[in-house]
Amino acid sequence: MKNNASFLYSLCLIFTDALALVAAFVSAYILRVTYGGAPVANPVPARTYVIILVSLLPVWLLIFALMGMYNRSIYEKRFSELGRLFIGTVVGTLLIVGFDYFSNDVVFPAKLVPIYGMALTFLYLVLFRNVARIIRRSLFSHDLGISNVLIVGDTVATQELVKWLADPKVSGYRVLGVIGSHERLPKMKHFKTFSAAIESVGSKNIHSVMQTELFAESARNNEILTFAQNNHVAYRFIPGNSELFVGNIDVELFQSSIPMIAVHQTALIGWGRIAKRIFDLLVSTAVIIILSPLLLMITLLIFIFDPGAIFFRQERVTRYNKSFRIFKFRTHKKKYNGLSPEQAFEKMGKPDLAVKYRKNGDQLSRDPRVSFIGRLLSRTSLDELPQLFNVIRGEISLVGPRAIVPEEINQAQAKNQIVSVKSGITGFAQISGRRDLSFEEKRKLDLYYVQNWSFWLDIIILVKTVRVVVSGRGNNG
Repeated sequence: MKNNASFLYSLCLIFTDALALVAAFVSAYILRVTYGGAPVANPVPARTYVIILVSLLPVWLLIFALMGMYNRSIYEKRFSELGRLFIGTVVGTLLIVGFDYFSNDVVFPAKLVPIYGMALTFLYLVLFRNVARIIRRSLFSHDLGISNVLIVGDTVATQELVKWLADPKVSGYRVLGVIGSHERLPKMKHFKTFSAAIESVGSKNIHSVMQTELFAESARNNEILTFAQNNHVAYRFIPGNSELFVGNIDVELFQSSIPMIAVHQTALIGWGRIAKRIFDLLVSTAVIIILSPLLLMITLLIFIFDPGAIFFRQERVTRYNKSFRIFKFRTHKKKYNGLSPEQAFEKMGKPDLAVKYRKNGDQLSRDPRVSFIGRLLSRTSLDELPQLFNVIRGEISLVGPRAIVPEEINQAQAKNQIVSVKSGITGFAQISGRRDLSFEEKRKLDLYYVQNWSFWLDIIILVKTVRVVVSGRGNNG
């Protein structure tokens, strides 16, 4: 199953980079103001200086993220990392200098402080990242953070790959076995077929699959890729002719010598996943605080017009097929709350409405189950607001595939790809003709989001969601 070691390492690098940036400019302040000897031009208080520096820190880290400093491919490319660190240091320093120039408040007590800060920033970043790398290697030696890999193929590249990964304490990978008859790899565990390997090592023990050749029979290739997708396992394959893979196709050089193409279920990996989570927490918390009077008013209206449970809770599916209970304001009348459409319409003596409801895409223009206040909440999408608490709890995101019930997700053709990211309060389906799309069309839009995620795409969807809600075009679906 999925190994979060790389994600945790990215998170660690963000923390160490932030610490290095603050430490560098604090050191620059101390060197010039405390030990500089000469009087400073602008006696800026240390507290004011640190507050401004910390407030600009997220922007600096965002610059590093956009430069790919938290992508897995940069971890072992020392020269490339040094170059990006230097450029990021210069750009970040210019950012603070620019802020100092345009701001009414003076940031630097003397002209030498940003120069000292820039030099120390680069030095500290290199030092702190090397310490993080040493700690990571130390964890490898204690069998922590190791990724278990299964290698598929009978090629020379397989032998090179096994050679590079031979020592888990150095590579961070443990080869569980090789599928194929490699006489030159007598020490490795061999399997004749992929299914035999899975049965022997167990699917839960596999973190990554590396395929060194594509088989002539497409069914064999599909078996491997399907397994990786269904079990959320990292999958890579080595192209037979690396000269063909140029242009827009991103080729990853594994261990700096073997060309390898990474096939990801989603673009939401690495720093993007961290940034998305931080964004979710900040925005959802702010919205809850701002809209707290409205939330209280809705609670009172539900209690007055139809006394009973305030919230509707239902089991839904999110990332990696994990179940959770979603929160929404109750829109159905108390006596029908928690019942399936068939049960509710049977209870009211109108079973024919259940058939009409299903044929009409799970909706009725005047659903008799819905209360007066519920109809108002549903029309304005205000019933969705309690899902912000699901976001804070980390169960869903602000933007993502629609969180649907387990029975429905099983109907989707690409269900395992869709649940490779967290579900969301809103998504592509909600801004693309919410009432007019069929179930399969909505899931295709969900799949497109999963495969083409970007932070900017999330912003666009959120802005369009506000527009759709204000215009009142149907209910979320």
